[in-house]
Amino acid sequence: MAQTGTAESWLSVREAAAYLGISEPTIFRWMRDGKVSFFKFGGSTRFKRENLDMVARKVTGKQEGQVHMQRCAACGHGFLVAGDVRSTGRLYFQPKKTKFFVLSDSMILTEARACPACGHVQLFADTEKLAKLMTAADAAASEQAQSGGEPPSEGES
Repeated sequence: MAQTGTAESWLSVREAAAYLGISEPTIFRWMRDGKVSFFKFGGSTRFKRENLDMVARKVTGKQEGQVHMQRCAACGHGFLVAGDVRSTGRLYFQPKKTKFFVLSDSMILTEARACPACGHVQLFADTEKLAKLMTAADAAASEQAQSGGEPPSEGES
């Protein structure tokens, strides 16, 4: 029978705050806001390290993004076969909102790569053209997310 957890795997509020390098009031605020998962045992609150690790959000730079474009997102295989995804023509991405006056169409060509190990297909868009078409609000949200801030939810922009 599998164990559900040993005494060492559970962290108190104080231990969780120390583990994340934040204050105890921040832990309580995150609990209230639903940003961190926790367990109640009677009157005590406990955390699992795995759940605390999920609170961390990584911001990926362009160079690292290029490296990740070469790996399968599903299985991690290190080689992807380049190709096109076809319908009745080429497959394009069109943002729901774009700048009003742009001297080009709003269709962004996509590039597809498939993993020969698991068959997962990944699509990549032309980021330079996408950046030119983004509204000011979307550009600001993208910049905020890039710098580690919390971007607005999809319906807010």
